[in-house]
Amino acid sequence: METIITLNGVTKTFKEMKAVNDVAFTIKKGEIVAILGPNGAGKTTTIMMMLGLLQPSKGEVTLFGSQPKDKKVKERIGTMLQEVSVIDALTVREILQLFRSYYPKSLSIHELVTLTGLNEEDLKKRADKLSGGQKRRLSFALALAGNPDLLFFDEPTVGMDISSRRKFWNTVKELQSKGKTIVFTTHYLQEADDAADRIILFQKGKVIADGTPVEIKSKLSRHTVSFVPGQYAPSFNDLRSISSITEVYQKGDRCYLVTNNSDVVLTEIFNRKLDVKEILVESGRLDEAFEQLTAQEGADVIENVNDAV
Repeated sequence: METIITLNGVTKTFKEMKAVNDVAFTIKKGEIVAILGPNGAGKTTTIMMMLGLLQPSKGEVTLFGSQPKDKKVKERIGTMLQEVSVIDALTVREILQLFRSYYPKSLSIHELVTLTGLNEEDLKKRADKLSGGQKRRLSFALALAGNPDLLFFDEPTVGMDISSRRKFWNTVKELQSKGKTIVFTTHYLQEADDAADRIILFQKGKVIADGTPVEIKSKLSRHTVSFVPGQYAPSFNDLRSISSITEVYQKGDRCYLVTNNSDVVLTEIFNRKLDVKEILVESGRLDEAFEQLTAQEGADVIENVNDAV
């Protein structure tokens, strides 16, 4: 697949502080990539460099094989930031028409309304009369106005209700099906788990994990093996004797085994011919992986994560 974004040895220093430290990755055409990390981890600085709003202190950032500031690159990207600043005296329709005029292959007003959930009444309103949800839809429409090939969303669903969030992510999937590439940040980890093909996790200016949500959860989080005990089910003490089990508990009619290696547990269950049925294996949650990774520090963290994913 075509490479859309390349970061090669990128470092950004502010005075004596390295906000981003020797970061390297590529993003391919059609990927939906979530960039995650705690506050101050370097993710926003990295996105600002990808947008050409900051210059790397070292290394190189390219979009479509060119510099982010190139006019032809800017015509192919769209950005949805947390705050949108527009001319309050203009109506939504007038603002969209103005933004569309900046691009050589812009989407029609009808297409923007269909994709973002704006309606005819919204189009007639002045910008200063919009509700929070309407402003988010306008911001989304402005990002799409130029029919971009690459989209950046910074905390895109903050302030949206459940229905609007669902509409937003359905549209993102539709855009992906058309070959668009999407990069987003979010503090809603469930959104990253559901929407992203890939997660790049930052901590202290470095990438400490890069993989699919399933890879990150399966390699870095605890797993749970549960079953319904039979008549001759083993005792909790017997279960605790199985290697890699860290916790045993019962909830309702099911027994739960917490482990860092579900394969070992399943092998022991079958080898011992334990009287159990309806076995289920559940991966850890993304928030658990996020907490586990970002709680660790230093070179050992990066080494362990690279080994895991």
